[in-house]
Amino acid sequence: MPDPIQYIARFLIVAGVIIAFIGVLLLLLKNTGIPFGRLPGDIIIQKKNFTFYFPVATSILMSIILTLILYLLFRR
Repeated sequence: MPDPIQYIARFLIVAGVIIAFIGVLLLLLKNTGIPFGRLPGDIIIQKKNFTFYFPVATSILMSIILTLILYLLFRR
């Protein structure tokens, strides 16, 4: 029976690679001029000493894009 630590280690490595890939992708999207993170529908509340930012539209768009990518990768 394989050691459970191996599964955890592999999961963390894969998760780290995925997070690094998303970070590089976000940096590349920044240079395209697409207002990623500042889309209409994102909620920004600014007060004197407080800023609340909730990216509703950006979250929905990322969810759709990731769903399509994962569907294409894992379909049979």
